[in-house]
Amino acid sequence: MSTSLPPHNGQRTAGSCTLVGAGPGDPELLTLKAVKAIGAASVLFVDDLVNDAVLAYARPDARIVHVGKRGGCKSTPQAFIEKLMIAAAREGEAVVRLKGGDPFIFGRGGEEVEHLRAAGIAVTVVNGITAGLAAVTSLGVPLTHRQHAHGVVFVTGHAQPGSLGPDWRQLAATAHSARLTLVIYMGVSGAGHIQNELLMGLPASTPVAVIQNASLPTQRHITSTLGALADAIQAGGMASPSIIVVGDVMAGVALAASHPEAVRAA
Repeated sequence: MSTSLPPHNGQRTAGSCTLVGAGPGDPELLTLKAVKAIGAASVLFVDDLVNDAVLAYARPDARIVHVGKRGGCKSTPQAFIEKLMIAAAREGEAVVRLKGGDPFIFGRGGEEVEHLRAAGIAVTVVNGITAGLAAVTSLGVPLTHRQHAHGVVFVTGHAQPGSLGPDWRQLAATAHSARLTLVIYMGVSGAGHIQNELLMGLPASTPVAVIQNASLPTQRHITSTLGALADAIQAGGMASPSIIVVGDVMAGVALAASHPEAVRAA
């Protein structure tokens, strides 16, 4: 799905900008619309988590600017990226902002759209498969299930500086009573704190999976219980980028592993 958003002032500039979700890593998970947008771009501003293989769809004369954005690592300041995008669009370039996963799920796409529209630049957004979905699918289990999970919550484990972050205790209580799956992005570094807070509302026996490098050949995962989460992450040497999934649907990982021919992720 893509959405075209007009500028706030109603006046278009000569250039254009498209925010494109590059998906979780596997280039075959790109949408057709994403491939078309990448191929039409004269300049691409590329996040660090985007697989280099995705750039094969760019035209030969396109200018590729790596602006690396990865939690916990040195990266280009967000304000500077926005200035680069605005400047390129005003110069008449066909700009693509290529982001890992989906631009509107923990990709700061909303902030970029606001700044571009305020500068008089119309923006199109092309959705991508988010890592939280790809990670669980790769294990052969669903995020929702009529018997085990009536909904799913995507939440970030990386709090904005000066912010307390999510209310994990409230999330745990809600997930327990409403039978929800919790999908936690950028939570590995704070896993100990997250675990302790979630245990205030969820049983220690709640199944958990941690998936690193979802959809890539280097993907690996561990399974655990909520009560042993932090120790399991340390023992398994799990690092970013990883997705933590908490909920009863994760009990199906063992079943999928014992019947690999039954469910196979693309």
